[in-house]
Amino acid sequence: MDNPTSEPRETVPAPEEARQDRAIDASAGVAQMAPAARVVRSRLSPLNRRRLANFKANRRGYWSFWIFAALFVVTLCAEVIANDRPLLVEYKGDFYYPLLVDYPETTFGGFLPTTTYRDPFIQEEIGNNGWMIWPPIRYSYGTVNNEIPTNAPSPPWWLLSKEERCAKYPNGVSDANCTPGNWNWLGTDDQARDVLARIVYGFRISVLFGLTLTFFSAIVGVSAGAVQGYFGGWTDLLFQRFIEIWSSIPTLFILLIIASILPPGFWILLGIMLAFSWVAFVGVVRAEFLRARNFEYVNAARALGVKDRTIIVRHLLPNAMVATLTFLPFILNGSITTLTSLDFLGFGLPPGSPSLGELLQQGRNNINAPWLGISGFAVLSLMLSLLVFIGEAVRDAFDPRKTFR
Repeated sequence: MDNPTSEPRETVPAPEEARQDRAIDASAGVAQMAPAARVVRSRLSPLNRRRLANFKANRRGYWSFWIFAALFVVTLCAEVIANDRPLLVEYKGDFYYPLLVDYPETTFGGFLPTTTYRDPFIQEEIGNNGWMIWPPIRYSYGTVNNEIPTNAPSPPWWLLSKEERCAKYPNGVSDANCTPGNWNWLGTDDQARDVLARIVYGFRISVLFGLTLTFFSAIVGVSAGAVQGYFGGWTDLLFQRFIEIWSSIPTLFILLIIASILPPGFWILLGIMLAFSWVAFVGVVRAEFLRARNFEYVNAARALGVKDRTIIVRHLLPNAMVATLTFLPFILNGSITTLTSLDFLGFGLPPGSPSLGELLQQGRNNINAPWLGISGFAVLSLMLSLLVFIGEAVRDAFDPRKTFR
């Protein structure tokens, strides 16, 4: 009789698994690793060491994970990268932090309740009595550039000569504001907003939306699948009939109808999509629970009087999560694609929000400005490709039959 355990059980025979672990340890050069690395490795079970090695062996997925993580971390600091407010201001011996505090214009010699730091008067006043440190991109996602050289949408700066780029500034080429931070690296959209700034913010909101939707969908879907698979019988039958009916509803049409009635917003859109996206997890988790609910260690736990909730959470759920984790990157991919599609159709985030779908829509409406569609398509393709490669690496990591030599 097996003892109850929370460790996922694999189908690989024990001698074969032991041989694989020894091969991995030998190839990794455990004896030559740094002490800190050996401590971290020693805390992992042989099964998790093999999974980590399989994940690293998929070089495309491994490097895609680091590239995606780096891009996500950078966009989390979007306000520091692209903003129409300085990072730090020194004025008459005092320091100010516009990113954290909304100072009135009276602080810098003006009279308005809020300060527009791109205003030439404010810039001249601060320049005469101190200095400012600007972000690399001096535009936020909603900042309108009033000095674009052509009618909006304006092309990227590297398609124009310096005289053309600085033509709208008061002093032309010699103007202090005619600097790379004020140039539009990927051009502007049809409302004279910087495309690069909107891409930085749009990447962040897309990933955050996808991660949030995937997280809550996993909670609901895994819980429903666990209840179905563990109890079976009428519980499973009724749940399955409900899911079949719910899945047959045309999701896109329902989303369009509800989104057109309710006011647009991040959380409203998230709730609407959550109502349909959780179904994707049920089948995988249900199958794992149906397979494992009659295992000997589960029967032994029941015989010892262990509660059903404890058996589900501590003994069966870790086994089901193996298949669920391999599914997560692809669900995240689908969540981002759905948000982009709704934004493209005009039923997504509120107007003015930084959105890759809205950028693609502008590219369709402005054929004479190819930088709009190309920029949005390139960023979206890169994001989804990285997630697909990461999903393949995670699948290899949890596949008990997958070994790399």
